[in-house]
Amino acid sequence: MSRKRLVVAMSGASGAPYALCLLEELLRQGHEVHLLVTEAGWRVLKEEHQWPIQEREQIFYQRFGHLPGTLIYHPIKDIGASIASGSFRIDAMIVIPCTMGTLAKIAHGISSNLLERTADVMIKERRPLILVPRETPLSSIHLENMLKLAQAGVSIVPAMPAFYISPTHIDDMVRFVAGKVLDILGIDHQLYQPWEGKA
Repeated sequence: MSRKRLVVAMSGASGAPYALCLLEELLRQGHEVHLLVTEAGWRVLKEEHQWPIQEREQIFYQRFGHLPGTLIYHPIKDIGASIASGSFRIDAMIVIPCTMGTLAKIAHGISSNLLERTADVMIKERRPLILVPRETPLSSIHLENMLKLAQAGVSIVPAMPAFYISPTHIDDMVRFVAGKVLDILGIDHQLYQPWEGKA
């Protein structure tokens, strides 16, 4: 398996466990991951994982620095970062979880921070962009924005865990969603057991 250069971005929707599971698996497999976290994303990490967010990127290096992959953290306001340019080759970008506000800005080409700028670059360069929205119920505005992005080639992967895997713990459901993202990326994994049919 070839080493990929990927961007993983966390916005402020509930669902930080999905992002952490995906990040851990990518780094465990030795990929290069450029990480972005919005201000609201840091708030979610504090609420859902009790992370001391004043430490910022250091907590990611402390948690994942032992893995064989390469982790590169970019401040969300650094619009001069490497990943903001189309000349910097990125294999794919994943926004997980993705708020409806972030999704709307991406759908309309609004780039007010590094996450939105990088997503805009992925679309204009026709590179894989995966959004994992986590919201319910969905309004017609949300659905129209998703359709607009899907028509532009963006993969929309709602955080909808399946039950055919017979989950016994919340981690099983988290791993399923992260695994679906890896499926789209063409990265082999063992985060969940694929459906093989039953007699």
